[in-house]
Amino acid sequence: MVKQRMRSPEGERWRVGRLLGTTVTVLLLLAPTQRAWAQISPDEYCRQIGTDDALRAVPRALVPTVVRLFDLGAMPVKQVEHSTYFRCADRHILVCTVGANLACVKAETRRDLPGVEAWCVEHAGSQNVPAYVTGHATIYQWRCDGPRPVASPSALRVDQRGFIAQNWKRVDSK
Repeated sequence: MVKQRMRSPEGERWRVGRLLGTTVTVLLLLAPTQRAWAQISPDEYCRQIGTDDALRAVPRALVPTVVRLFDLGAMPVKQVEHSTYFRCADRHILVCTVGANLACVKAETRRDLPGVEAWCVEHAGSQNVPAYVTGHATIYQWRCDGPRPVASPSALRVDQRGFIAQNWKRVDSK
């Protein structure tokens, strides 16, 4: 006969308390590291991190560079800050500004988008499938051949990390 071990309420509370204590300790140890990364410049961050696909908001110090690279003219600083991201690639800063048809997320390279299939069934023969159906990250122009979706050959290049290369510009180090 196998004896079952019963858990007591006191033992269960002890285990939960220990887990909670360990979690809090780990978070406290990581907090200075997170603050430290936030304190350094994007240039220094990218030199240390190397390559990181996480999109981060650009700091105010990068706004003039973004305005120049994307020819944003008189766009307000706050708007540039809210619509521009940076990421790190090979120890360099890359920036992307979101626009009407400029996506900063990873590219959608699939040729079988369910939304497009449904659109073509309802709009057979349509010469253009709108971006709200395809998403802004697709690298193809879509049309319907009868009820069948057709993706054009892509004029967009996808970089090694899976982003639309034309949407990202490299910031030269000082």
